[in-house]
This record gives sequence, C-alpha cells and structure tokens, in this order.
Amino acid sequence: MYLRDVTPDDVAAYVRMRCDPVMMKDLGGPLPSDGMKDKVRRDAEAAAAGTSWIKMIVPDPGAPEVVAGHVCVWAHDEDGQPISEIGWMVLPEFQGRGLGKQATRALLRQARDEDRWGDIHAFPATANGPSNGICRSLGFRLLGEVDVDFADRVIHSNHWVITPAADLAPTTGV
Repeated sequence: MYLRDVTPDDVAAYVRMRCDPVMMKDLGGPLPSDGMKDKVRRDAEAAAAGTSWIKMIVPDPGAPEVVAGHVCVWAHDEDGQPISEIGWMVLPEFQGRGLGKQATRALLRQARDEDRWGDIHAFPATANGPSNGICRSLGFRLLGEVDVDFADRVIHSNHWVITPAADLAPTTGV
C-alpha cells in the first residue's frame, strides 16, 4: 500500500466514494455527482500547494491505477478556533483489509515526522464502527460525542484527538 496526492484524474474515485448511498450512509446520504469534478480540482490544487494532505490509497504498487479510497488532513476553524482534522474513506471492495488503518497511520506518522498539524481531530459518525475502531487502535483519545457539519448536514459523531508527536512512537514498518 502507498499513498499519492489526489489529481484531477481521480473524479471517478470521488464519485464512487461520495455519491454512493452505501459509502455515505453514516454521512447523511450520497452527495450529487455534478459537483465532484470541481471538488477534485480544488482538492488537487490544495494537495499540490501543500495546504492540505489529500492522499489516494493505492493498495498495490504494481497497479497504480487502482485506488482503494483516500485519507486527508486539513485545517479549518471549529467554533472560531483553528483545528487540524483527519478523515478517510475506503471503497467497499477494499474494506476489511486494514487499508484504512494503514493509510491513516502513515499520514499520522508523516505529520509526526514533519512536526506539522499539531493535535489532529477525527469525527467519525457514532454508528461507524470501523472508523471508530481505527481511532481507538491508533491511539486517539475519545473526547465525547458532538454534532458536526458535513456537506450541509449535521452528523452525530464521536470526537477523537491524537497528538502525533507524543502519541505515536517512532517505529518502522506499518
């Protein structure tokens, strides 16, 4: 597994992740596909500029055209305060293989190694067992339940936080 920056060519993967009822069941339902090309373009620009880390998960280096999902870290304001947030999505046919956990761990290690982003927050829906399991297994601390805005929807979520510099031991491998 490796991570690469999102590019404008990743529209089909975004449509599969964000416009599918199964993928979006914990996030308020599918998004309209007509805005995905512009969303991917903006994300690719942010990734190229380094203002956000938006990484596509490639499960097999021998098949770089096959994408399993993505993992992202970005900064935004939450209640008037700047925070860093991480999120991930893994397509159904790749779920259950540990790719989401591996990709999330890899990005958190990069944040630790580059001493960037500070505390990183995650807000998986309370009903999303696999994503909450990733947070738990990687050492995030559960702060409680909150309602968060996502794509003009309110999602009941768990609020997790991790401090990569303190909470991730410098190890090798995955």
